[in-house]
Amino acid sequence: MTWDFFKAICFNKLRRFLALFCGSLLLTVSIASCSGADSVKPQGQISTKDIARIAAIGTLQDIQAAGKIKIAVPADFPPFGGVGPDMQPRGYDIDVANQIAAELGVKPKLISVIGNYRIPFLQTNRVDLVISSLGKNQERAAIIDFSQAYAPFFSGVYGTANVSVSSLEDLQGQTIGVARGSLEDLEISKLPPEQVDIKRYANNSLTASALVSGQVNLIATANAVAAKLIKDNPERKIENKFILKNSPCYVGVRKGDAELLQRVNEIIANLKQSGKLDRLSLKWFGEPLPQDFPATT
Repeated sequence: MTWDFFKAICFNKLRRFLALFCGSLLLTVSIASCSGADSVKPQGQISTKDIARIAAIGTLQDIQAAGKIKIAVPADFPPFGGVGPDMQPRGYDIDVANQIAAELGVKPKLISVIGNYRIPFLQTNRVDLVISSLGKNQERAAIIDFSQAYAPFFSGVYGTANVSVSSLEDLQGQTIGVARGSLEDLEISKLPPEQVDIKRYANNSLTASALVSGQVNLIATANAVAAKLIKDNPERKIENKFILKNSPCYVGVRKGDAELLQRVNEIIANLKQSGKLDRLSLKWFGEPLPQDFPATT
């Protein structure tokens, strides 16, 4: 063992200790602050941004040495992730997580995590990656790093094959259903009311039922909602007409963990090029990756 390698291992262990200590302190402060109205914010409180500044060094080496990788996956957000009849995790994100582990030559340890815990689990070393329908925004990018896009997540207009529309302008004279107050409702409502007949329903399930029963010609909804609709009603031949708003998903990596991030990006690029991501998209969403799906970060 070389001296440089020994130093890297020691520094990595110190970094992990500090991250775990910071995470425990954050949890303690959180519990204290919720315990009563008289609680006082401590001086020098450590934030998630402080944890992000702790350099992540040698994670890929640690993963390969251990022979396993810990990955946060969605617990209750099908078709990205959920629990199958065998009580095992299943979904698009689970398949991608298993593919990445296989390409790294290690065994996956999948940890089901609900939305709010995804980034804290990553920052405190409970997981090595987050593959859980994670969107990218400026606030998150300040505390973790993101891979290139690996999963489609978008709002689209859906209808049966006999309805010919390919843009917002084509909706003139059509009847379209939306869930009241949803992102899709806001987008469709930008159209002049005299051009399109908008039917608003209480939730996504009622909106989908309206299309199946023929109450509306089209619906605007998220691709995750449409996936179940397409699967449950194959005889209706429901298809995506066009995308309203595109918000793809990314793999979350600890801030500064450049070596692991580079390897994950290489794997995702290969999965795209080989057509495996397209096949997974067809399997779980009932449609291939969008034509304008981003090729890079």
